[in-house]
Amino acid sequence: MYSGRRTTAARGTIGAGTLLLGGLLTGCLGFGGDPDAGTNGVGKLPAPTIEQQAKSAADTAPTVRLAGTVVSNGQSFRLDMRLRPNGGVGEVTTKDGTFQLLRVDDALYLKAGADFYGDGGDDKDSRAAAAKLNGKYVKVPSSDPAYRQFSGFTDKKVLLADLFVLDGTVKVGDHRKVADTKTIALNGSKGGSLDISLQGRPYPLRYQRAGNAGTLTLSDWGQDFTLAAPGKDAVVDYGRSVGATPAPTKPAARK
Repeated sequence: MYSGRRTTAARGTIGAGTLLLGGLLTGCLGFGGDPDAGTNGVGKLPAPTIEQQAKSAADTAPTVRLAGTVVSNGQSFRLDMRLRPNGGVGEVTTKDGTFQLLRVDDALYLKAGADFYGDGGDDKDSRAAAAKLNGKYVKVPSSDPAYRQFSGFTDKKVLLADLFVLDGTVKVGDHRKVADTKTIALNGSKGGSLDISLQGRPYPLRYQRAGNAGTLTLSDWGQDFTLAAPGKDAVVDYGRSVGATPAPTKPAARK
């Protein structure tokens, strides 16, 4: 039979053990902890300041990789582009197929398979022209409507400007993660969100467009990549060499 003193001591031991276990669980699971501990501190700032710092980081970064889906005018585009101030390189996929884009300064090149340009039907000249373009870089004349349409996909400034258009009042949202990186969300009161890195520089890492109009991820900030014009033997200037071949204008203009 236990004495009252031993019972009291046992209760004290159990109570202490419970408190210790609770403390361990709190530490391990993060309950009640500071979500900004060990971060760059951006998550504690007001929304306009976070937005300004993220924009500054994005603008001054020499390079970035942008990938994901954009829905515009009812058409879906999948992008995977590497960008720098003087151009970009990567792929664009639509329901009609995939084509590669390359821009170096003002020179824009497009490369795709023959089917991207159409099979030409019974027109032998059109079929021959499409075959000639197959797998070649086509230099797009700056006067062609396709130039303005496609060059926007290779323009770092243009693409990143879209990230900072959140509809309505911008407010600080939840702490989240993009891959393994902690982020703080900025949410537009009328739609759209932007995840900002809480590790290192406050780069934008994910942009979710309002109205389920696509999600883009941004990575490889500041990582260099090769950007160079293709060799002359890999290029066809359809404005001169192919003649009447129509410009590839399948994808709708991006707004």
